[in-house]
Amino acid sequence: FVLTERTFFRYIFGRKGTVMNIIFLIKPKCDTAYLYTDDSVRQGLEKMYYHKYTAIPVIDHDGIYCGTITEGDFLWNVLGKNPVNAALQQDIRSLEHQSVSDLLRPDFNPPVKVSATMDDLLQRVMDQNFVPVIDDRNVFVGIITRKDVIGYFAKI
Repeated sequence: FVLTERTFFRYIFGRKGTVMNIIFLIKPKCDTAYLYTDDSVRQGLEKMYYHKYTAIPVIDHDGIYCGTITEGDFLWNVLGKNPVNAALQQDIRSLEHQSVSDLLRPDFNPPVKVSATMDDLLQRVMDQNFVPVIDDRNVFVGIITRKDVIGYFAKI
């Protein structure tokens, strides 16, 4: 993601000169944990456990945002493929052969563009813990958390 000075000011100052502070709220990709679509279910679970996340963005190797996966997606996958009793005894190694992309739900946790307004962002965080942010090429840039949006509105 290359942000030129001109593009920066276009995103910061909207068409009518209104300040759009969404870019200041972004937690960049380099500071965000995420999964790749070809990561195994086991790798996904381990990364979520390590970071203590309940949901995590999923991208492909070109950086394109593909969706968000939750703890519930992993749980329902395990329970849906096995009877409840067998699920508790399932060997964790069997999860190495299934990729994270198999569990993604279409249209769950849709991203916003970097150029989105604070009003758009507010609507999204009412339904989601975090909002993925993408650029004009649909490349994952980072996330904005509900906590950061609440903090922003509390200051104004």
